[in-house]
Amino acid sequence: MEPTIQIINRVLPILLLLSLGYWIRRKNFLSPPTIDDLRKFVVNITLPAVLFISFLDIELISAYFVIFGFTFLLCILLFLLGRLLKNQFSIQHEYFPYLTTGFEYGMLGVSLFGSAYGLSHIGNIAVVDLGHEIFIWFVFLPLLLMKRDGRQSVAGIGRSFITSPVVIAILASLLLNVLGTAKTLYELPVTGAIMATLQTLGTLTIPLILVIVGYGIKFDTHGLKESLLVVFLRLTLLIPLALVVNIFVIRTLLQLDAFFEAAVFTLLILPPPFIVPLYARRGLATTEKQYINNVLMVHTIVSIAVYIIYFALNPLV
Repeated sequence: MEPTIQIINRVLPILLLLSLGYWIRRKNFLSPPTIDDLRKFVVNITLPAVLFISFLDIELISAYFVIFGFTFLLCILLFLLGRLLKNQFSIQHEYFPYLTTGFEYGMLGVSLFGSAYGLSHIGNIAVVDLGHEIFIWFVFLPLLLMKRDGRQSVAGIGRSFITSPVVIAILASLLLNVLGTAKTLYELPVTGAIMATLQTLGTLTIPLILVIVGYGIKFDTHGLKESLLVVFLRLTLLIPLALVVNIFVIRTLLQLDAFFEAAVFTLLILPPPFIVPLYARRGLATTEKQYINNVLMVHTIVSIAVYIIYFALNPLV
């Protein structure tokens, strides 16, 4: 009975925080600009704090490079699959290929995995996500910008990458980790206080993200069937893939622990990146905007449901 209680106590806060965000929107308790400011606070401050601590504390081993390569290659293949399906079946939605690849790690993956398995294990999913981050910054975002604005310069792409707070946090943390200064940072005056501050900020990430996601749960019933087809396509492909990769790669080949298996499954069931509508082409038809938003919202709801079932079966408690 005790494991069941622990599962309920881990899952219920996710649903309650999502519900709180939904209630806040329905009651106009907070305005959309306020939520946007909270999202900016999470993306630029609390999420980088979590990732900095995660990569600083994790032990780097050669097996992780296999995971980096896998997630990067998978994202490329999913985009190419989207392009192929769009041409093969004459799919009219121009952003269809951008919705078949990528995963919303920052605004959903961190909160789901952290809520279920604890912030102490966030490093596992951070490692799994690293190849995906490279794909997002050097492939996905440039493709989105090229579709919106035309040709993009390599310098501009590089500048966007190195000025991102998330990327800065990851790279700085990896550098300090390799230099072996992680333990010293916690023990020295001033740096110890900074690390304590980052840890405190990190604890805000999960509740804020879940409230923000709950606030944004809304979709138009127009074109809902087409949106469900994208969700069905992604999950029928990626759920079996996650299970196979966990058995034959994570567990057998790399001999990593069960938290890495949970991290792989978490990443692969996430919806497409939420940045797609933010960087969509100017003058985009209303139906296409609705289609993109519906895919993201429906996939988010289904992903949360799938994740709760997965965690109930794999609580690791």
